Amino acid sequence: MPSPFRVLVVDDDKALLRLLDSLLRAHGHEVRTAASGAEALALLQPFAPDLVLCDVQMEGMSGLELCERITALQPDLPVVVMTAHASLESAVGALRAGAYDFVGKPLQLDELRNRLSRVLESGSLKREVKQLRRAVADAQGYEELSGASPVMQELYRLLERVAGSDATVLVTGESGTGKELVARALHRRGKRRDGPFLAINCSALPEALLEAELFGHAKGAFTDAQRSRKGLFAEANGGTLLLDEVGELPLSVQPKLLRALQERKVRPLGESAELDFDVRLVAATNRDLTTAVEEGRFREDLFFRLNVIHLELPPLRARGGDVLLLAQRFLERFAAQAEGDTRGVRGPSGLSAEVAQRLLAYSWPGNVRELQNCMERAVALTRGETISLEDLPEKVRDHRPSEVLVASQDPSELVTLEEVERRYVLKVLEALGGNKTLAAQTLGLDRKTLYRKLERWQA
Repeated sequence: MPSPFRVLVVDDDKALLRLLDSLLRAHGHEVRTAASGAEALALLQPFAPDLVLCDVQMEGMSGLELCERITALQPDLPVVVMTAHASLESAVGALRAGAYDFVGKPLQLDELRNRLSRVLESGSLKREVKQLRRAVADAQGYEELSGASPVMQELYRLLERVAGSDATVLVTGESGTGKELVARALHRRGKRRDGPFLAINCSALPEALLEAELFGHAKGAFTDAQRSRKGLFAEANGGTLLLDEVGELPLSVQPKLLRALQERKVRPLGESAELDFDVRLVAATNRDLTTAVEEGRFREDLFFRLNVIHLELPPLRARGGDVLLLAQRFLERFAAQAEGDTRGVRGPSGLSAEVAQRLLAYSWPGNVRELQNCMERAVALTRGETISLEDLPEKVRDHRPSEVLVASQDPSELVTLEEVERRYVLKVLEALGGNKTLAAQTLGLDRKTLYRKLERWQA
């Protein structure tokens, strides 16, 4: 069983109390015993058990009555009842009284251990899930960013320190981690909050159009240039400009961007005069620009110009319980939208314990964006008050953590050396929170080699 847990055992059979006390303590649990329902109620507050195991047939207050009293006082405390008459009728009575489960007498000790283990694990998850709604409101966040994990708390502290500065910020992190949210948070918390916030995806436009979008153009400067345009640097004057996917910037545009940043001036295509601009620049990428510089795909001087302040966003798999916090927030958002669309039909309000367990086990390669899509789908499919396993995408529902070692002797289950290497590299990356530079050092590889492997595996 998981350890340590506090278990309160209630039975008027003193010999059975001693046996259960010894059994549970032998497995590392803290135990208190009570010979009556009244004695058990008196222990609830000072002992604060994680689970109550009680007999049904007791003198004075019966086990079912005790179960009802405990459920009324502490609805989240699981109660397992023991009965010598393990029938459908006794099971229904126990469940109606608020019991989480029941076991029959005479007790089979191995079965009892397994049953209590499942109850304790599930009860712990249910309490955690139930606290999520309060945690969503109470968790310290930064604008649209949410999370209470240590890595996110450190990110908030850094954001608070640099928000008031005009220094250029380079935001790195895997796709879907929220890099644009960081840029918007910096803008809203900074002294340029009253100015415009503009963003451009550097990988979404052809080279010629990208240059025209950034720096502007005169009428007739190129085909389809029906009118002149100032460009994003000039349009964002007094505000913030986000260059998203800056690692995809064509080499031919990079020296022009570098000059603009150095001179704080841009020259629109087809114009002879330069325009001054005053913007706070934020650049974002999911690429390792250090490796790109080494490979000649990104100018070193431009990299230094962009990398004045570096903020690295952690992958979702490195943020622990933030997965459930974000899932609950997305659930509430999409449930509220669904209620509005269906004119008052109540949407789901929480996650089942099994769903919480699967969400925590999944590796989320698409990060927060993938989790958001997962919860939107779940809210659309569910018909109950809580999200169930059937509402999750199959890859999340059926995910099993990758294992590096192969224990099977079945030749059909053996894998190639390439596959063993792939699993190990991904395991190291996961353990290091997705930090590829540190992973390369741990694996004894240079960054180029690691990136080539990850690109080959599409990881």
